[in-house]
Amino acid sequence: MSTGDKVVIRFNHGKLLKGYLKKFSQDSRTILFEEPGMDSVQEISVQELKAILFVRTFEGDKKYRERKKYEHRQRKGRKMFVRFKDGESMIGYLEGDMPWEKGFFISKPDEKKAGFFLMPADEGSNNIKVFVIGASVKDITAVP
Repeated sequence: MSTGDKVVIRFNHGKLLKGYLKKFSQDSRTILFEEPGMDSVQEISVQELKAILFVRTFEGDKKYRERKKYEHRQRKGRKMFVRFKDGESMIGYLEGDMPWEKGFFISKPDEKKAGFFLMPADEGSNNIKVFVIGASVKDITAVP
């Protein structure tokens, strides 16, 4: 059995890969990834990616509809709204430092950083956390 974080990798062009993250760094320009049942590890450029979703299961629950609202509970991190270049959007809590220098409405993430972690607002989501690739973001809003 493979070891490593269970992830779904979303590419900019829409392709998905499910497997295990073998090597990952927030500052790295490549990741090492292994698909289930394969004996080889792929090196993938972060520039090709939209996001890395750290998931509970590969299958998820097709009947579950993720809630797109902030819950009334204590959560660490700032509330964020992220819109991707392909039109998809996501809400969640920023984990760690701001991925840019300043501003309330953000149109250009810091190019020195590959991306940032976003914790889903819906704790029932199959996504545990999401590494959003900065180059795939159209705009980011810090929600008051």
